[in-house]
Amino acid sequence: MAERSSHSVYDIFKSMEFGPSAVSPAVTAESWLEQHSRSLGLFIDGKFVHSDNRHAFTLSDSKGENLCSIVCADDEDILSCTSSAAAGFKVWKELSDNHRAKVLLRLGSSLQRYSQCVCEVCDLGQTAGSAPALIRLAQYYAGWAQLRHTLLPEWSPRGVIAVISDDVLFYSLWLKVLPALAVGNSVIVVPGVKRAPPSLLLAQLFKEAGLPAGVLNVVTGNSSVRVKVAQNKEINYVTYSGNKQDGELLVKEMAGCGVPVSLSLSVCSVCPFIIFETADMDSAVEGLMDAAFKNYAEWRWLVCVQESVYDAVVEKLKYRMVGMNCVRVSDECEMGRMDAAVHVAEQQGAMLIQSCPPPCSGCLYPPTVVCNVAPSCSLVVSPPPGPIVPLLSFRSAPEAVALGNCRPHARAASIWTEDLTLALETAKSLCVGSVCVNSHSITDPSLPQSTWRESGNCTDGGREGLYQFLSASVALPRSEPIALDYNNFGRAKSQFLVPDGSDPSSVSRSCSHFIGGKVCKADSGYSRPVQASEGIILAYCPDGGRKDVRNAVEAALKVQPGWMKKSPATRALALYSLADSLEKRRQEMSVSIHKQTGLSMDEAAQEVELSISRLSDWAARCDKQNGHVPLLPHTGSALSAPEAIGVVGVVLPDTKPLLSMVSVLGATVSMGNAIIMVPSEKFPLPALDFIPILQASDVPAAVVSVISGGRDQLTQALANHNEVQAIWYWGSAEGRQFLQHCCPLKHLWLHCEEEEEVEGRKFWTKPSFSMQEEMWRKCVVWKSVWIPTA
Repeated sequence: MAERSSHSVYDIFKSMEFGPSAVSPAVTAESWLEQHSRSLGLFIDGKFVHSDNRHAFTLSDSKGENLCSIVCADDEDILSCTSSAAAGFKVWKELSDNHRAKVLLRLGSSLQRYSQCVCEVCDLGQTAGSAPALIRLAQYYAGWAQLRHTLLPEWSPRGVIAVISDDVLFYSLWLKVLPALAVGNSVIVVPGVKRAPPSLLLAQLFKEAGLPAGVLNVVTGNSSVRVKVAQNKEINYVTYSGNKQDGELLVKEMAGCGVPVSLSLSVCSVCPFIIFETADMDSAVEGLMDAAFKNYAEWRWLVCVQESVYDAVVEKLKYRMVGMNCVRVSDECEMGRMDAAVHVAEQQGAMLIQSCPPPCSGCLYPPTVVCNVAPSCSLVVSPPPGPIVPLLSFRSAPEAVALGNCRPHARAASIWTEDLTLALETAKSLCVGSVCVNSHSITDPSLPQSTWRESGNCTDGGREGLYQFLSASVALPRSEPIALDYNNFGRAKSQFLVPDGSDPSSVSRSCSHFIGGKVCKADSGYSRPVQASEGIILAYCPDGGRKDVRNAVEAALKVQPGWMKKSPATRALALYSLADSLEKRRQEMSVSIHKQTGLSMDEAAQEVELSISRLSDWAARCDKQNGHVPLLPHTGSALSAPEAIGVVGVVLPDTKPLLSMVSVLGATVSMGNAIIMVPSEKFPLPALDFIPILQASDVPAAVVSVISGGRDQLTQALANHNEVQAIWYWGSAEGRQFLQHCCPLKHLWLHCEEEEEVEGRKFWTKPSFSMQEEMWRKCVVWKSVWIPTA
């Protein structure tokens, strides 16, 4: 009989070692590269294009050996590509929904057949790529392609979409390409250098799946190529994924072109990883090791541990990190930044947990956890790239939320606790687009997630991610940028001229602002005359400026979080009370519109009637716009919900001064936002006469502010305030260009003043359901919460 071992299972498990990892020969990827002679061209009009005399980049593998060369496109290539995309769009949009759906389904089948090649090409270029995730992506948006006209009948594709990316996750890049194709657009992909080989491979698989020539093109090159593609006159929409610096530069280059640009800034995003005392510590530490040292290239994690279990987590990390191998970083410059940041933290009293000492040479760095670090340390404020994780402590859940929200560009969060109520309350309070409970980095195309604050201004995934590639209203006209002095825009002093023959002393009426729930004069003390259509001075209104906007924003920030937490029914009752107050002053408002705009009394009364109805419409929609529970192919549950965007600044048009004001007011306030409105510079009286109605309603003070004055001056003040999250603008071409250049990260909704006389009346008096839907979606951001059950 064999002798029984005296060792426990724990002793045996503790003595076990990991075997050497299997090294894949990447045969299929090497074969595909050899077919192209290791010189990858551009993919234009359904075929690879190898042009002569083009500058090329050399792409290296993880060992530093040359993998292949990537062509840098020139002006001729870009012109050929955009022309092909424009022609491809005309063909693609005319095909049936079923035809487009079959192409995406065939792509999913091709990805299944060539999954090994796709994964190997991604691995050779040091790019994280999952074939099953891409297959799921293709199948999910094939369903939306099939149902596009059924579920989104009033929306139309934008046209040619430029999808530009830096070195983001490969999945993140195609999370934009596939929905754009599904709803009928053609796409030009401009990937980062490391994402170029797998992007070209997928373009080839699309061609094999039956995608018409020109519908998908791939152009490679440097930052100047990105700008040239985006500025081409065939482009109708630009979306960028990557780092903040390059994204902002791209938006500024596009200012004045009349093309919407959305940003998704996930590279180097710092995400909170919160461990509560009620968590399963072993699972939390294992999840941290996986998240921090495998996905550090795109997301960085800020670990927050509750004080009562802080020491236990540190001890488990010390044990778990023993023997971990060093991680390769991009270059020596990155190594220097990491060394400097860690050195500063050590000087401030931090303690390091490292798997091994840093090597003397080579671009290698050991996985590092920095303990006892202060929230003000540079390692926390501006964390360097690489496998470095700062560890902070907190006492209570509100403090954990405060630490999690201290970073202005977090996109996701991971919460570890067995208390579901605590998890959901914390998830709702965090300013991120995606929250995973007792897990991390889980994605699915059915889960919408928005970029918050400095992470960008778009929503990807789910039905909500389709709308960025669709349009329900009149698009901005293409234009050439204007020579504009951005530093002096809106800074000129107002010049008022009293009409000849007028007697200013005979005008008895003087209007006021409405800020923080109180009527007040302009901070400057100045007023400007308001003239009737005949040139007669009707009143004097305040000439607002930067300090008035600042006061309004400060007041809004105090009440908006509480207003957002009110139930939809409470917000609906407040809007109904506003409609009732307007109805009681129906005659007074009609007279105001009649005197100010010169419309007949019947037309003015009709505008008031429509305004009452519009407020009632938005009140009714308060509790009708809900989130949903996506059906996922994973075990677990997910919640997806819209949330208020925050403080919204609105520069109102001259057309329909009352109706336009209550329309935007109802849309924003119904979702829990605070709004700062700048009335029409030409016709401000209807908005100023609306102030007593606001005072008589149940809308809380400071949720709505009204500031009159020079349009450019107030636009400049709204643009330069960091806490104004969104700006809706009806105005001049100069104002639109200024906002695009100076507010790359704000949620902008820009309209052309020159078309207001033609389209404006119809837009406000007879809005379609899709236009109201678009307005509602412009004032919300989406958050998804993932809760695993097994």
